[in-house]
Amino acid sequence: MPNYTLTVFDPSGEKLLDETFTATNDEEAKKIGTAKLEKEGYSEHTHRCVTPDAKLLLFHR
Repeated sequence: MPNYTLTVFDPSGEKLLDETFTATNDEEAKKIGTAKLEKEGYSEHTHRCVTPDAKLLLFHR
């Protein structure tokens, strides 16, 4: 299974979360990434979730 990376930043640019997880496909990775953001309370923070080849799946500024 491919590895996806979820990164969350605070307004100063400091990383609040930098986590790698596995998913069977991009749709599952979006669901996992969104759930992690909601669980940690980072849904409204600047964040991104990328595929192994750096394709953006989730992005919020």
